[in-house]
Amino acid sequence: MRKKKTTSTFMKRVFQVPRRSWRRRIWNAFVFLSLTVVTAGVAGVAAVYIEFSPGIAEVPDVAGYHPPILTEVFSTEGVLVGEFYEERRKVIPYERIPKRLVQAFVASEDSAFFDHLGIDLVGTARAAYKTVLAKMLGSGSMQGGSTLTQQTAKAIMINAEGYKAATAKTLRRKIREAILAFRLEVALSKEEILYLYLNNVYLGHHSYGIQSAAENYFRKGVAELSLAQMALIAGLPQAPSKYSPFRNPENAKRRRGYVLRRMYEEGMIGEAERREAEEAPVEVHNVEDVFHEFAPYYTEEVRRYVVERWGNPALLKAGLKVFTAMDAEKQRIAQEAVLSELLSVDKRQGYRGPLKRAEGGQAQRELDEQVKKVLAGAPLKEGALYIGRVVAMAGNGQWAKVKIGEEEGLLPLSGMRWARKLNPDQYYPNALISKISAALRLDDVVVIRVVEPKRLFDGEPPAEVARAAEGTKAWLKLEQEPELQTALVSIDPHRRYVVAMVGGYDFDANEFNRAFQACRQPGSSFKPFVYAAALEQLKWTQATILVDSPIVYDDPENETRWKPANYGQNFVGDVTLRTAITLSMNIPAVKTFIAVGVKPMEEWNARFGFSTPLNADFSAALGSSCVKPIELANAYTIFGRGGLKTPSWMVRKIEDRFGRTLEDHTAYDDVWAPLTDRMAAGYAALFEEGERVLSKETAFLTTDLLRSVVREGTGAPAQALKKPAAGKTGTTNDSFDAWFAGFTQGLVTVVWVGYDKNEHPLGRYETGGRAALPLWLSYMKGALEGYPQPEFDPPPGLNLIRLRIDKNNGLLASSGTAPRDVAEMYFVKGTEPKQQTSARGEVDSHRFFMENP
Repeated sequence: MRKKKTTSTFMKRVFQVPRRSWRRRIWNAFVFLSLTVVTAGVAGVAAVYIEFSPGIAEVPDVAGYHPPILTEVFSTEGVLVGEFYEERRKVIPYERIPKRLVQAFVASEDSAFFDHLGIDLVGTARAAYKTVLAKMLGSGSMQGGSTLTQQTAKAIMINAEGYKAATAKTLRRKIREAILAFRLEVALSKEEILYLYLNNVYLGHHSYGIQSAAENYFRKGVAELSLAQMALIAGLPQAPSKYSPFRNPENAKRRRGYVLRRMYEEGMIGEAERREAEEAPVEVHNVEDVFHEFAPYYTEEVRRYVVERWGNPALLKAGLKVFTAMDAEKQRIAQEAVLSELLSVDKRQGYRGPLKRAEGGQAQRELDEQVKKVLAGAPLKEGALYIGRVVAMAGNGQWAKVKIGEEEGLLPLSGMRWARKLNPDQYYPNALISKISAALRLDDVVVIRVVEPKRLFDGEPPAEVARAAEGTKAWLKLEQEPELQTALVSIDPHRRYVVAMVGGYDFDANEFNRAFQACRQPGSSFKPFVYAAALEQLKWTQATILVDSPIVYDDPENETRWKPANYGQNFVGDVTLRTAITLSMNIPAVKTFIAVGVKPMEEWNARFGFSTPLNADFSAALGSSCVKPIELANAYTIFGRGGLKTPSWMVRKIEDRFGRTLEDHTAYDDVWAPLTDRMAAGYAALFEEGERVLSKETAFLTTDLLRSVVREGTGAPAQALKKPAAGKTGTTNDSFDAWFAGFTQGLVTVVWVGYDKNEHPLGRYETGGRAALPLWLSYMKGALEGYPQPEFDPPPGLNLIRLRIDKNNGLLASSGTAPRDVAEMYFVKGTEPKQQTSARGEVDSHRFFMENP
């Protein structure tokens, strides 16, 4: 018989069942809630991903990732002469990055880099919370929290979206950055991410990437950096300005110590290495500003060319390699010649007075302190320019003492006799001062140069001056910043390279490039083109007789009268064409111009490449129409190239960042160019003869005329070159422009000297031969040193004959003609004179121009 259940047992069971069901329900609820949260989280993340993903920059193909890099400009020898960029970056392969440098960045910036998935979740969440809170409170600040991968993502977004959008202090931007960071981790290896980061990170002072930073701070490549230098660079990303070793060396040192400590804590370096690196001094060197320090006018003109040809974005971002036609040594010589010779010409114009006066103790102390600060304890250097204050004058006006910071130097009268008052009508040698007081007063602040005593005196200094110099640290010369300007253009006519170019005295003071931008009257340096036209078009010869006599031209329309005259205001009667150009006579040049005709001369002018129209009057014969120095130089190369006009180049070759050639103007005989470029140039030369402007015969005849200018005419000082040279001086009637255009077989150089605004003319007798030719000569001597130049003999195959001519009448010289009256002249066969001069040398029938043409 079944035993009946008791109430207590029943109740116990009743209560046990629900108790087990409650636990299950709680567990089920927890599981359900967890799944709901996870699902909601996933859904939320998905929603955020979907919401913020559109438009995010693509993950770069590392092999095809090409961030903006700098364009480099080189001379023909490979000397770096300029850089152009928006971001100064040089990309370096990961394999060439030192392991210690990678460790330094990882230790200081993201020690978990090799373990995480690209996002610091805690840091990002904290940053997001604080950002939202900051927005609610109205502070507007954005909190950080970035891994190296996130920083790389940010750099990619800056390149894709621009700096403003990619650095906006918003939560949206931070989320998009995190999404891209995650994508980077999925798509790329850690090493590839580091490659992108280390070549993009901004490290201060225009440095983008580690290679640029190594150069900017230490003038080294990354492979040459010490541990201390690596640590200093690795400490910069957080705050490049705050930790700048230039501006805040102590902050930089502390930050470097932090990086070294983190490397030590991570087991990357030992204690001894850490200690040695921490004790190393912070020594940095500004990256050289090669643009301003080497050849700014030349490099700036190259920049203009590249921008015009390829666009500004290509120049600033595409990493071009621009190989110029500049010969670095010739460019250096050109700039030194400009600095030296222009100062000499400027001094002959007179002294414009002191920089200022330092009257009163306070002004004097301030000046002395400024100079002392500039000197920074360095001794006075011979040849250098300084600012000084006149503190004493004595010796019967024969010397002055000048204080330069804490130093003193002696300025003798012989170091400043040029310092007369400005007066263009005075002849310089007759206007030298005899007392220092004629130019200086006590407390004048002046520019002086430290020199050797032998440069101030022919022999020993006078006893009184020598005694005054005892105890002083330097002998001085008075200088002044030149007001005159200049332009120099030098072209290799065969390679067609502009090997040197200077556009003014000081690029930093005035960027106006007078070689390319100034249009100035060429004066008599234009006459060769007039005579070449007569030789070519009228079939004149070097012996054609012109009459040098007064002429007057009336212009009824403008009610003006023009009466040209020779420089010496004299007239000599009958002269050969050769004599007329040799002595730079004006009247024969005008008569030749008239014979050719205004319209034919206008066309002739354009054929030579002059961009400015020729004045439609007879004054154009004397160079009244303006020309640019570069155009005059190119025109003169036509004579040296046998009558062919070809472009001259400042850019030899341009390559893109991959080494592909964009344009190439290499000469086949350029010893500095790669063999492949020279071979290609040799082949191209077969099809690039150029435009024939002159016959070969006329080109040589004109060259020979210009050779006579140097041998016996206005260009005679050029004989000091001691190499065969041809050329022509040029001086405008009002003495505002002085020129010398001259050339050897291997080099054509044009020099202009004058004032930019023509406030007043050059001093009396400052002709092209006196003001411009010495500069030309100084440059050419250095540029051609060690380079023999052959004589200007007729090239083979020309239809020419050489004869002895009587200079008085243009006929064949007889045995009785005086040697001084004989000149050897070239003629195109068939145009030579057939008649021999009589004993008296009189043959009226050969006169070309009579008294009244």
